[in-house]
Amino acid sequence: MAEATELALFDLDYTLLSGDSDYEWAQFLIERGMLERAEYEAKNDHFFRQYKEGRLDIHEFLDFQLAPLARHPREELDRWHAEFMRVKIRPIVRAKGKDLVRKHLAENHLCAIVTSTNAFITGPIARELGVPHLLATELEVRDGRFTGKPSGTPPFRQGKVTRLAEWLGGRGQSLASFAASWFYSDSHNDLPLLERVTRPVAVDPDEILRAEAQARGWRVISLE
Repeated sequence: MAEATELALFDLDYTLLSGDSDYEWAQFLIERGMLERAEYEAKNDHFFRQYKEGRLDIHEFLDFQLAPLARHPREELDRWHAEFMRVKIRPIVRAKGKDLVRKHLAENHLCAIVTSTNAFITGPIARELGVPHLLATELEVRDGRFTGKPSGTPPFRQGKVTRLAEWLGGRGQSLASFAASWFYSDSHNDLPLLERVTRPVAVDPDEILRAEAQARGWRVISLE
């Protein structure tokens, strides 16, 4: 197969999914008695408000969000994840999102999900969606267990641009290597990467991104 001349990048939560995989994982753990609901939801609401306002401290959030992974052996987490996919993720996969991915793959575009959600949660989701490459928050592992700390640059805001450049650089490429590059996202937090690609697309966007997209003449679509 000839090398791809075009690049298609996808945000995950509220873009290819109709919900947030981070949030759904926490709900899954709460329902199984692994997390205390009142304490978790108060903290999560605090971080979600910051995210919507564009002032989330990603490292503070990751300390909170990754901590439960450090409490359990990997085999147990993997077993839970299979059930999590069945009860929480498959019901929120957007059919139009899967169709969009298939369209880009059929046209031999290089396709990747770029998400700040961690790779443990999102790896199986990327496979479910048929997306061959995943740029997610990588997790530190020690003696076969997650430490609860991230590894490398989390792909959040400007970090998505950084991680994309690192990944493409490892392939001997850059954004300029492609005749066209798409990025599909719902969030104004993704403006740094949306501004870099040749074909930015706002997907069921938040109010700030919708206004930016309309002002800049970007395409706005719905995958609902």
